[in-house]
Amino acid sequence: MRRVPFLAALLILGACSEKTEQTYTTDKLIADKALPSRIMMECRNNPAELRETTNCQNAEAADGKLRLEKMREALGG
Repeated sequence: MRRVPFLAALLILGACSEKTEQTYTTDKLIADKALPSRIMMECRNNPAELRETTNCQNAEAADGKLRLEKMREALGG
């Protein structure tokens, strides 16, 4: 019986919480070449809050891979 009020409180708090932002994988970001730039711009505009988020880290990784692909293409590889 003690669990019922606790579970009810968790449900109420869960319903009131903010929606979480979608987390993108590096592969998804590479597939959509404009998305990493947009995410990195948001991260650079608010580094104190966003720098360590998964999306920022994945966007940086995807950007690096996209740059390497462009260099390979430019060099004929």
